[in-house]
Amino acid sequence: MISAIKEKRKAADRMKKDYAPTELVLGNLKVLLARHFGFCYGVENAIEIAFRAVAENPGKRIFLLSEMIHNPGVNADLQAAGVQFLMDTKGRMLMQWDDITPADVIIIPAFGTTVEIEDKIRSLGIDPEYYETTCPFVEKVWNRAEKIGAEGYTVVIHGKPTHEETRATFSHSRTAAPSVVVEHLADAVLLGKYIAGELPPEGFYTDFSGRYSEGFDAAKDLQRIGVVNQTTMLASDTQGIADYLKGVVAARYGTDAGHFADTRDTLCYATNDNQTAVAEMLVQPADFAIVIGGYNSSNTSHLVELCEEKLPTYFVNHTECLRPDRIAHFDLHSKAIVETSMAFPAGEPLTVMMTSGASCPDALVEQMLLKLAQLTGNAGALEGFVF
Repeated sequence: MISAIKEKRKAADRMKKDYAPTELVLGNLKVLLARHFGFCYGVENAIEIAFRAVAENPGKRIFLLSEMIHNPGVNADLQAAGVQFLMDTKGRMLMQWDDITPADVIIIPAFGTTVEIEDKIRSLGIDPEYYETTCPFVEKVWNRAEKIGAEGYTVVIHGKPTHEETRATFSHSRTAAPSVVVEHLADAVLLGKYIAGELPPEGFYTDFSGRYSEGFDAAKDLQRIGVVNQTTMLASDTQGIADYLKGVVAARYGTDAGHFADTRDTLCYATNDNQTAVAEMLVQPADFAIVIGGYNSSNTSHLVELCEEKLPTYFVNHTECLRPDRIAHFDLHSKAIVETSMAFPAGEPLTVMMTSGASCPDALVEQMLLKLAQLTGNAGALEGFVF
């Protein structure tokens, strides 16, 4: 059903100009399904390469550096196929490098990895690029950072410092240019005070401890900057940070002095499409929103944040989260699973918004839709349903 919906929307809107949600009316249940959601090209490509590695290497040990993507179902499928993880999502080793042999296979996940880890893999006699699944849009960020670094700019990375992708981007960036990571607009405002000369440069090293490249000179390396991003961050946040820092730079050095690099083309199209689709969906009224994806998924969490601004939102990762009298969901603020009482009275009208992150399979979205129809007494409306 989800595939049919996506194909029909794509055929009617090949240029992606219509971001209005799909309306599914199932008895008294109306589901507003976001125009864009679920697997992106980078995720599909990564999964395909990973399973190809399994098929092409019978009898060999196959390792993923860490989770392929932030989706427990996909990672469980890979483990069931015999794939093992070398480290967790924070970069902590789950086994020792000394246990790896040249006969083993190592897959680099969609987030990419650091230059140091690539070098370590090569030193073990394994080609890290043979089964590399790094998303092309992540590599685009690396290439852009290298380019502006060669032009004499310092790279400001908007991302979560401990996220695999940001760690990888920072590693690649710092080989080409002085680099620093900011996570929020508040970080950018603080960085702006150093750019503007409002704070002595010595304080930079404390305020941004662990987030700047070796040899960073706060007195001179903040005179020319460019902003790139972790591709799964909120596009509006990245643009807001870039606009703010551009204004600070212009106020100190002027608008025509070449002190700010244009890096708008590093935004991931899929992240941007999914976020824009949610914003368009939120124009309509609804009782609550369901966002489906891995709880450690950055792009999914930002979809949750967007929905939370408008209406009650439930972040779930499995159909068992929906129960007859309550919803078990992940709370972004407490970082814990909480349960919210929820009555699904049959016969009463209910409007629910639904979307999913870029690492969520369409099959799970369809299962969630079916579960919601069952709980509201509308499962029969799905039989023979044609969109």
